[in-house]
Amino acid sequence: MLSAIPTPVDDRVLVDFRTSDDAGVYRWESGPALVQTVDFFTPIVDDPYVYGQIAAANAVSDVYAMGGRPLTALAIAGFPKDTLDAASIRAIFLGGFDKLQEAGVSLLGGHTVQDQEIKFGYAVTGAIDPSRVWSNGGAKAGDALFLTKPLGTGIVGTAIKFDRVTAGMADEAVRSMRTLNRAASEALQSFEPGVVHACTDVTGFGLIGHGTEMAAASHVTLVIGLTQVPLFHGVVALARQNQSGGMLSNQEHYSRGVESAAAIDEERLSLLFDPQTSGGLLVAVAAEAADRVAEAMAIAGVPAVRIGEAAAPRGDVRVVVRP
Repeated sequence: MLSAIPTPVDDRVLVDFRTSDDAGVYRWESGPALVQTVDFFTPIVDDPYVYGQIAAANAVSDVYAMGGRPLTALAIAGFPKDTLDAASIRAIFLGGFDKLQEAGVSLLGGHTVQDQEIKFGYAVTGAIDPSRVWSNGGAKAGDALFLTKPLGTGIVGTAIKFDRVTAGMADEAVRSMRTLNRAASEALQSFEPGVVHACTDVTGFGLIGHGTEMAAASHVTLVIGLTQVPLFHGVVALARQNQSGGMLSNQEHYSRGVESAAAIDEERLSLLFDPQTSGGLLVAVAAEAADRVAEAMAIAGVPAVRIGEAAAPRGDVRVVVRP
């Protein structure tokens, strides 16, 4: 879609759209660089306050995924003229504001338009050390792969719309979506340079899609253990009736680059294509530091799981899924 846009020639642009990274990075004349991103989406839950919180957590996540610190935000919103009451709109903005406050982000303003479909999110600006930017293109063969949140928010979100999910399952997924990736990012930033090789957050393209982008940008193949990938409780059974259109689109687009064993659990495999909202970080770290990374995540209260490793490239195969 962006192939017709000319290649930037400004050497102050350190990261842009060409590597499908989570955010752009722009180097100032001195001091930290700017990291910038934007994200918004339609409601995934019924509660307007919680929707606002999730939208904010999702928007600032891209800055955390680059190794940066989010600083300011501008709200972006579209609301129908007559069918959404003022109290709900206020609750959406308040939920987002409270989550930004938790992240230490200052809301500067924003822009709202009339739209028949509700949309809400933020453009976020942060600061980052230009010598320690986590691109998705730095993974190396032998790296350990970690995922910091379970998968399944797309399945649960679809089930919520049709009242097909228990309160407990919905609460678990919503709690995860409302959780900032701040603790995970700060735990990783505490390590010396060279430990974190690549990072991305897992959102609309699912684990396979974002893993494919990391593999392509890094010129490696990701090897993922299917049973190692954390999932929300009960989400495999829930997936049978609640696959979203986004999951099917991800399967259609990314399956050609996936190699899996013949006897693999296809239902569980499908969840690796599930589009996530405010998902966790997918991180490639130096293998010799994997145990230290796991310990730091645990101390920070992050449920990070080692799900596989990066390997030498295998032609057009981007992701290998083993049992």
